[in-house]
Amino acid sequence: MDIATWAAALVPVAVMLVAAAAAVTIVMVALKGTAPRDRATVLKAVAEVIRAVRGSRK
Repeated sequence: MDIATWAAALVPVAVMLVAAAAAVTIVMVALKGTAPRDRATVLKAVAEVIRAVRGSRK
């Protein structure tokens, strides 16, 4: 296999791994120091941000 084939196969996988790691990091940072009663609201807001970013890439 040549380098172009490897790149075509590995780039999408690497992009998905980076996006997943970023989403997990955003959630961890958003929940740090948040009161338990506010966590559901924070998680909903983070989910909306992730959906917005993901939707703008299509």
